[in-house]
Amino acid sequence: MNIDDIISYSDIVSAEGQNIQRGMNFNVGNGYSVFLMSVRKNAPYADKINEATNSIVYEGHDAQKNHARNPKDVDQPMVTPKGSLTQNGKFFAAAQAFKLGLTRDAHKIKVYEKLDEGVWSYKGFFNLVDARIFFDGKRNVFKFYLQAIELKSFHRETIIPNSRLIPTEVKIEVWNRDRGRCVLCGSTENLHYDHDLPFSKGGTSYSAKNVRILCLKCNLKKSSKIMTIIPPLFS
Repeated sequence: MNIDDIISYSDIVSAEGQNIQRGMNFNVGNGYSVFLMSVRKNAPYADKINEATNSIVYEGHDAQKNHARNPKDVDQPMVTPKGSLTQNGKFFAAAQAFKLGLTRDAHKIKVYEKLDEGVWSYKGFFNLVDARIFFDGKRNVFKFYLQAIELKSFHRETIIPNSRLIPTEVKIEVWNRDRGRCVLCGSTENLHYDHDLPFSKGGTSYSAKNVRILCLKCNLKKSSKIMTIIPPLFS
């Protein structure tokens, strides 16, 4: 699975090898966790994407309905009624351990973003670099701060440039404009958000005019054509 792939919930289940029922899922993968997020109107939590820093501010989750009559009226919990850490508590502890230097590496989080009913996009891996508790005027809520990264071989990683990831509003506009189909062949399978002018050649991620939907087959054809016009390093 690649960043900006357009997927379904069943694709997420297949990729993770299990049902992902909650938005926050601590240590479900081999050394990483999973967040399901949404910045759509009427989303249950106030997740935000900071385009300037290429980071995500992910809001913690409310108490379970069987623990509070109205979960939106009470503080988001650090621990359960039995005293064990909630998902909020587990991620908060991981973030604090990194901030205090108790762990060398930040906790890795794999993020999937909901764009529409039944439509998701894979956003890639992020480092959990901070966690805070805020009083929003009514109650205390958790905020988790994620920095986009690209995992390399030999456990290396780099921070993805803030202009690389396609903003949510652009993805939604393109999805509606292209009607959820590959613009070249009309396929509805193996879809991906593609830069018309490649990002590596100066193409922008911030305008729907430079973003389109391609299927895997058409995307590979495009990549092959780009490679043929690159001059050889040696002759």
